[in-house]
Amino acid sequence: MKTLKYVFWAIVAVVLILVGLANRDATTLQAMPTAFADLFGISPQVTLPLFIVIFLAVGAGLLLGLVWEWIREYPERVEARARAREIARLRAEVAQLRSVSASPKKGDDVLALLDAPKRHTA
Repeated sequence: MKTLKYVFWAIVAVVLILVGLANRDATTLQAMPTAFADLFGISPQVTLPLFIVIFLAVGAGLLLGLVWEWIREYPERVEARARAREIARLRAEVAQLRSVSASPKKGDDVLALLDAPKRHTA
């Protein structure tokens, strides 16, 4: 299984290197369309190789998906915590009841007879 994991990551690395080599051309990213940039008098832009833009876009998408899924699963996590608290409470109650029933009270003859070891008569 460990070898399969290494093979998978090696294939991913080769694909990423190939994408990087195939997309080395510089591209300019503008934060605003030209019409707005002319209107406000600012034009924030940056020139990067295309593969960096692609990798940043994929990384931003993965991060956005991770946050979205974490928020979506919030009710399930709340329910799991509530169930864990309930299970812990019930286990404590069972342990307390077992400790009480394991030692019969003095003067309770019926429980003493029921808890006493059975005698085999021949």
